[in-house]
Amino acid sequence: MNVPLVLTQFLDRAVSLYGDKEAIICEERVFTYKELNHRVNRLSHGLRGFGVQKGDRVAYLAPNSVEMLEGFYGVFQLGGVMVPLNIRLKPDDYLFILNHSESKVLFVDQDLYHLIAPIKNKLETVEQIVIHYKNPETNEIGYDEWLGEQSETAFSRADVDENDVCSLLYTSGTTGNPKGVMLTHRNNYLHAMSSMHHLRVCDEDVLLHVLPMFHVNGWGSPFYYTANGATQICSRKTTPALIFDAITKHQVSIMHMAPTVLNSLLQYYEQNTPTFDQSIRVVIAGSAPPPAFVTRVEQELGWEFIQVYGMTESAPLSLVSVIRSQLKDLPMDDQYRLKAKAGISMIGCEVKVVSEQGDEVTHNGKEIGEVIVRSHGVMLGYWKNEEATMEAIRNGWLHTGDMATVDEHGHIDIVDRKKDVIISGGENISSIEVEGVLYDHPDVLEAAVIAVPHEKWGETPHAFIVLREGRTTTEQELITFSRERLAHFKAITGVTFVKELPKTASGKIQKIVLRNDYWESAGKGGKFVN
Repeated sequence: MNVPLVLTQFLDRAVSLYGDKEAIICEERVFTYKELNHRVNRLSHGLRGFGVQKGDRVAYLAPNSVEMLEGFYGVFQLGGVMVPLNIRLKPDDYLFILNHSESKVLFVDQDLYHLIAPIKNKLETVEQIVIHYKNPETNEIGYDEWLGEQSETAFSRADVDENDVCSLLYTSGTTGNPKGVMLTHRNNYLHAMSSMHHLRVCDEDVLLHVLPMFHVNGWGSPFYYTANGATQICSRKTTPALIFDAITKHQVSIMHMAPTVLNSLLQYYEQNTPTFDQSIRVVIAGSAPPPAFVTRVEQELGWEFIQVYGMTESAPLSLVSVIRSQLKDLPMDDQYRLKAKAGISMIGCEVKVVSEQGDEVTHNGKEIGEVIVRSHGVMLGYWKNEEATMEAIRNGWLHTGDMATVDEHGHIDIVDRKKDVIISGGENISSIEVEGVLYDHPDVLEAAVIAVPHEKWGETPHAFIVLREGRTTTEQELITFSRERLAHFKAITGVTFVKELPKTASGKIQKIVLRNDYWESAGKGGKFVN
């Protein structure tokens, strides 16, 4: 008889083999895998008491915490569907998502409850709201007291099939409303099996959760670290100082984060020189950082840099930037350049870069095409949105909207999102390439490049720059710097100096916000759309 690939098996394995091991450290609290399992059983019993049944949606608005992590397994035991919510949205966004998903129960961290209070009376399907870390003045169910009232006895699980939906994740929409990505137990299970191999996860690992668990690679990782009995560190707040403190205190061996977070760690290290004696694998998810980042991470910090690529719709990871054995004789500068690329296909994934006609691009590092993916991780579809599903998945391939090249070694290099490619005088310009050059300037802390209107060329690159503390430079100096290092049509034609760049909760720079603000300030009217 075949064993269905359902995610509750991962916690079962951890309890069986690592039951008495320290499993979850959440600020000052420590739980073994047996204790975590008891909490999960209590949660499942409580949800059943609320009337939650197989297929019902249960939403979570919470930072990284044991309460968030145990929610996955507690919901899955009932055959329920987890709906993790981005903590940086606005009340109206939550109103749409909660009503569109038809969520039945909502768990909210006390620090985020103010985002739900204004829309509480407009929620159409939410029957219960439960508060993590509840204050006495908040008139809702308190999680700790409620959980303590439930039984920790083994839970009689629902009959769950591996093709049942387990996660409903809403992508951040910049036009219209966000779309709900349906992922199945099978999607997540096989993705975990592939990821744990490529990231070399084992029971000796100590994972510091840096990426938010509502983020696709933030909630994906607990599955394979749990399955391997690794120790997981949760913190409701994340700063460079807290991260370095946790690294030293808990002997952290691996972290997942966005490039902007890594940049903040490099800056903190430069200014404070914290001490630690262990090597760490840093898994970078998001837009590709410049090769200079890779060099600094590996040479200054002594950490191993691992770039991965994926998207919510593919569960998420499809590519990984490892140096294969036959390429380890390349000069280190070439190896760093390879590591900064999105990389090569992970096991179980087929990834191609194709032209508009559907032909694979030449492996010359120059010809640009769209990344398409066929894998065990590709979503079931968008919740209640068949039209968008058919547009995204064509002939069995997920069309990502990411533009890329493929080099002579077969490494895929993301050059831009379709919407971020700058077309100047008929030439395609990668904003990521231009940003990579700007990061080489000694005064630049962060850079984002967008297209702005130009009478002669149609549009040209414009840079938004955050300077390093105590440094100064001019717009003309940066323009000259870029012209010396790029073909002139790729060089920036203007600079806006800002104190910070708008970012998503996972640390990804929001270029759509920069484009809209630029056009509004220029008096052009209207909005850029994705």
